[in-house]
Amino acid sequence: MTNQSVAIIQKDITDSVNNNLARLQEDGLILPANYNASNALKSAFFKLQDTKDRSQKPALDVCTRESIANSLLDMVVQGLSPAKTQCYFIVYGDQLQLNRSYFGTQAVLKRLTNVKDIWANVIYQDDVFDYENDRGREKLVGHKTAFENRDKNIIGAYAVIQTADDEELLTVMTRKEFEASWSQSKTQQAVHKKFPQEMAKRTVINRAAKAFINTSDDSDLLVQAINNSTENEYDNERKEVGPQEEINEKANTEALDFAPEPKKEVNQETGEIIEPEADKQDIYVESEPLITAVSSGPGW
Repeated sequence: MTNQSVAIIQKDITDSVNNNLARLQEDGLILPANYNASNALKSAFFKLQDTKDRSQKPALDVCTRESIANSLLDMVVQGLSPAKTQCYFIVYGDQLQLNRSYFGTQAVLKRLTNVKDIWANVIYQDDVFDYENDRGREKLVGHKTAFENRDKNIIGAYAVIQTADDEELLTVMTRKEFEASWSQSKTQQAVHKKFPQEMAKRTVINRAAKAFINTSDDSDLLVQAINNSTENEYDNERKEVGPQEEINEKANTEALDFAPEPKKEVNQETGEIIEPEADKQDIYVESEPLITAVSSGPGW
């Protein structure tokens, strides 16, 4: 696709998104005070030019205009920005879908009128975690951990939503519950194994968000956009797409803003590790997920 063609597509879709956004704002949608929708759309198209499907075909070539426009509209309604690693795009067939990152879900929840803050922590083996059921609602009593426990097995995680009146709403998940959730994910699970702490936090925050959002008094437009992005991650009819683990791991780890360690070369004669020269080291460049595939089973 030529630069001129991309520019035409960008203008057409951006105009459509802006028109719909203006209509939604007339219906009561309020964007974050410091959010610039135009800048977010420009950043999104910059990312989309590098986004490809499983056959390495550009997303702008294979995805329908409607799905691209809907994904971008969901992005701006939620006040998200790809430049801040709050969201990313994945191609499923001829459909473009928007997914939120861990940071994006936190940012979206803080937009809700009754949310003051949200955070999540991982529970490790030998941690002392205590919670109680207070009149039908889970309540955190205490969580004591130690630095050395971070290298031990993860046995669970929890998220806390602090409301505007300082009430703290607890959501707890065990390891088995994570695995059940991850087994329904559309994406490969190599990233869950490589960064289990961050993915555990992301999963429990998504669960806390779903329960809270659907009982909030906020705009239905915002709630629907949030739910759309959450549901995009899961597929009730899981399909095996193919051996794409390496590509998917790269895609998902980049969305988490982590860089893999550079590969080291070994001298075949001496067996010594050859350290790369400073000007020849591989540079890890942040981009967005290229494709998706479904794992055949859960994992950590």
